[in-house]
Order: sequence, then C-alpha cells, then structure tokens
Amino acid sequence: MRFKHFFAALGLGLLLAVPATSLGQGRVSITAPADGATLDALDENRLVYEVDPGPRGDHVHVYVDSKEVGILRKLKGSYLLETPSTGKHTLCVKVVNKAHVPVGIEQCVQVTVK
Repeated sequence: MRFKHFFAALGLGLLLAVPATSLGQGRVSITAPADGATLDALDENRLVYEVDPGPRGDHVHVYVDSKEVGILRKLKGSYLLETPSTGKHTLCVKVVNKAHVPVGIEQCVQVTVK
C-alpha cells in the first residue's frame, strides 16, 4: 500500500514539474531572426513565427521594445518589420485573447541593427 502512495506522489510531482506549455496550453516559436542576430538596417527584415494559441488565446501581437507594432491573425507566417533604428532591440510575439489581453504565452528575441 505504501508503494501506491509513493508512486501517486511521484506522478503528481512530475506532473507539476512539467511546464504548462508542454501540456498543450499553447506556445510561440520565433524562427527568424535568431536570438542574438544582427540585422542590416538597409535590408527588408521579417519576423517569422508559428503559434499554438492554446485554449485561452485568440491571436497574436508583435512588439518591438515593448511597443505594440502589429496584430496578426494567422498562426504561422511572417511580419515585415519597419526599419528599426540602429542598436539593440527586443522583438516579441505574444498570444492575446479576444479582448487583446496577453495570456502569458510569448517568445522574445534580442537583435542588433547595424
């Protein structure tokens, strides 16, 4: 009987240790640019993404340095970035609900524009 309690507690502990995003709760993947990439200010720069909004999400917003720059309805695609100023920038894709409130599922990358 003690082994049943041990394995039940072990199973519960493992379940709680697994991040919610790995249990089908949603995810964001930015495939380009890579984290730490250097972008050319004179080139056309695109943010390439793929999203699983999970049960609470509806669509995604794109942010550059914490400023919302785009609303995307497609779950996979690319977004043409306006030419950012030279220097370091943070690009984020965040899943939001129908009221445009972030639900906590996001990914950000750091880039340098030269």
